[in-house]
Amino acid sequence: MNKKASGTFEVKMRPLWQSEQTEGATLGRMSLDKQFSGDLAGTGQGEMLSAVTTTLGSAGYVAIERVAATLHGREGSFVLQHTGTMTRGEQQLSITVVPDSATGQLAGLAGRLAIRIADGKHFYDFDYSLPEGA
Repeated sequence: MNKKASGTFEVKMRPLWQSEQTEGATLGRMSLDKQFSGDLAGTGQGEMLSAVTTTLGSAGYVAIERVAATLHGREGSFVLQHTGTMTRGEQQLSITVVPDSATGQLAGLAGRLAIRIADGKHFYDFDYSLPEGA
């Protein structure tokens, strides 16, 4: 059965490494620290690799993030895999739960998370499912 969760989150990113700017792209590595509020309440920690091109608004990133939280009253952890591309400001973003990564009362969790930013605030919408009887 598919369920929906929504809320807000705060994110702190810290540079871990950055390459020299080149003709093609500048590569970078960042740490991620998140605080989720709403239907999903807890923390996320991970790392992101990025490539920012010399064309304004074009970039790509991948990230792995472990989330330890309560989701609609169920406690556990799971891993999110991020893949994002921007083409001259046009964004394509996929954030999915890594299969079989969930623990505790969230074991068997599957789903996709969407992010939107409005007025400098981060929002999430999480479409997810848990096994029957879970």
